[in-house]
Amino acid sequence: MMPNAFTRVFYFTFLGLTVFLSACVTTSNDRADLKTIYEKSAQYHKPDRNPVIVIPGILGSRLVDDATGTTVWGAFRRDYANPGTAEGARLIALPLTEGMQHRDSHDHYRKTTVHSDGVLQDLKLDFAGIPISIQAYAGILSTLGAGGYVDDTLGLTTLDYGKDHFTCFQFDYDWRQDIPSNAARLETFIEEKREYIQDRYEALYGLENAEVKFDIVAHSMGAMLSRYYTRYGAADLETLQAGVVPWTGAEDVERLILVAPPNAGSLEALQQLVNGFNTGRPLLPFYHEVLIGSFPSVYQLLPRARHSRLVWNGDMSKPVADILDPKFWQEMKWGLSGEDERTDEVLAELLPDIETVEERRKIARDYQAQALDRARLFQDAMDIKARPPDGFEMFLVAGDTLKTASVASVDEVTGAYSTLDYSPGDTTVTRTSALFDERVGQEWGPRLVSPIDWSATMFISGKHRSLTSNHIFEDNVLYWLLEDPRE
Repeated sequence: MMPNAFTRVFYFTFLGLTVFLSACVTTSNDRADLKTIYEKSAQYHKPDRNPVIVIPGILGSRLVDDATGTTVWGAFRRDYANPGTAEGARLIALPLTEGMQHRDSHDHYRKTTVHSDGVLQDLKLDFAGIPISIQAYAGILSTLGAGGYVDDTLGLTTLDYGKDHFTCFQFDYDWRQDIPSNAARLETFIEEKREYIQDRYEALYGLENAEVKFDIVAHSMGAMLSRYYTRYGAADLETLQAGVVPWTGAEDVERLILVAPPNAGSLEALQQLVNGFNTGRPLLPFYHEVLIGSFPSVYQLLPRARHSRLVWNGDMSKPVADILDPKFWQEMKWGLSGEDERTDEVLAELLPDIETVEERRKIARDYQAQALDRARLFQDAMDIKARPPDGFEMFLVAGDTLKTASVASVDEVTGAYSTLDYSPGDTTVTRTSALFDERVGQEWGPRLVSPIDWSATMFISGKHRSLTSNHIFEDNVLYWLLEDPRE
């Protein structure tokens, strides 16, 4: 008997998903045998080996509503926060209120009941009642033994770190929040883990108040967070001394491994602030630009105007002078400054106690202006060229084999946004942004010009969110952390 149309559609759709998800876990006969190479080093836990902190990127930490237990990000099942509903939108968006400055950021943070709840090991969703799991950060967590994470069912290469393994930690954070605010949380996290490790060193080796330095492996936004921390510690942007990098956090860190860092920004951040966030997967929901516009962190990932990443009317010779100017966003009616019917509907969902459209729009524009001003301070602080202190090293891992948006155009009349050109990258971050190549949009020369002094760089193939699962990355990051000689 021939199957009906629905059965055929279901079968082929599920078959396609199965093939797609299977492709996320690759096997190859030419992979290095990491167990043979590194297992002896992995089981060495004495104080001359640094503890490791893994920091995920944007979307890389689960978000949960403490009041109801609802998963806001990290699972798409019947009880998740659906951005298409008023209740879901209010859980996902940050409050459109004043007080974004770091000195008030923790009060701002407490205005939402949503908090981070661990690094996202996989992304769970339901399709026609069938649970599906898409691997996220499981690979790097397994490779480094973070939090004792092991999952052989995903086909991951898992080293045996031994029963005494206690020196690898996951730092989860609310990636919607201001990056410097999360850097302050990282400082607290490091202080707590230092005390924990010192207690273990005293119990195991009789060492009192041992000096503890950390290594950090950070992906995407997590890389920007850790870069800010090593430069300025928990200091607020508004308190920084102009042109001075004190390297406060570098006192705690010896090696910082940055994976796919958007050091010079990403057009994906701009595109999502203008047009919303579409995961690209047919089963996952769409996040309207008003929701994305409530996240201060995303503004801080915008490209630099001096690199001419946004131009007028498709003309490469006419760059937009100031991407971070609130008046520019209001004139283009972008994001929180939009005046279309759907934008007004979402704002009404987020601000149900505000009676008029005009007042809601004013609140949204004011919030957007705060976020853009905050982004300017952040970028200025991150762009200062400063030689790092002795004993602190930065390593770069970046993708450079895939077509990645590098130049966008805005229509001067309609505000329409479109991608104009592409460059090598990982589909999200270009090679030049990861390197922080200042030759872009400027006079070209044969040698890299960057405000970052890289100790080593490695370029690999892969999409942005899968670089940490690349077996070449796994091999090299284990060498850098476990065996590479230190100064």
